[in-house]
Amino acid sequence: MSARSLALLSALALISLAPAAQAAEDKALKAAIAGAARTEPNTARDAARHPYETLVFWGVKPKQTIIEISPGGGYWTEILAPYAKATGGAYIASAADLDNPKLSDGARKGRAAFEARYADEAKFGKVGLVNFGMESKPLGSASADMVITARNIHNWLWQPPMLDKAMADFYAVLKPGGVLAVEEHRADPRPQNADARDGYVATANVVAAAEKAGFKLAASSEVNANPKDTKDHPFGVWTLPPSRTSSQGDK
Repeated sequence: MSARSLALLSALALISLAPAAQAAEDKALKAAIAGAARTEPNTARDAARHPYETLVFWGVKPKQTIIEISPGGGYWTEILAPYAKATGGAYIASAADLDNPKLSDGARKGRAAFEARYADEAKFGKVGLVNFGMESKPLGSASADMVITARNIHNWLWQPPMLDKAMADFYAVLKPGGVLAVEEHRADPRPQNADARDGYVATANVVAAAEKAGFKLAASSEVNANPKDTKDHPFGVWTLPPSRTSSQGDK
């Protein structure tokens, strides 16, 4: 397959559009998920995020070059960096754009903290960092097997030019046949709020933005479906664990 493809997975639910092929057991991936590099706050979320099933669905394999966009608390970093180290691959995280003269001190400190957190090469291998933001240069050209963006798209909908730039950057950096893996909270079946400020995004909007950049939808998954979510919370998705935002503040 020469085209780049899109693999969708929601933190809550997505309708399956294509069956995933039965993959052979990836012992190295299971070892990374069970590994000592992971922290308790992240392992506590495994029951909801199903890391093994999710990564197999996306097509994670040994020796891949994987770029993760804005990895935040490092849920996937703690798995994918050791996995890449063990299997001859490469894990690269996007980080605040140090070339942007308007970059805030907070963003600079956040990048430095992330870099320090994953500096132990005995645990994580060499974690690469690449600038990413509204003013950043492209991520690269046809150098990655997979780009993963987990729960970021709702943020980019607040500034639509960023969504278009991100998708174009992802398409350019992926090798022919590469995969853009998306994890997001799904608004469906209700309409998406105009700018997704509640954190819920319509599947059709994700697909449309990706297709505009050249991607073709390959598959989506129900693996993390939560049919109990009413999607009408006072503080959007942040009302739910692990944030648990309330009128009294975060809990």
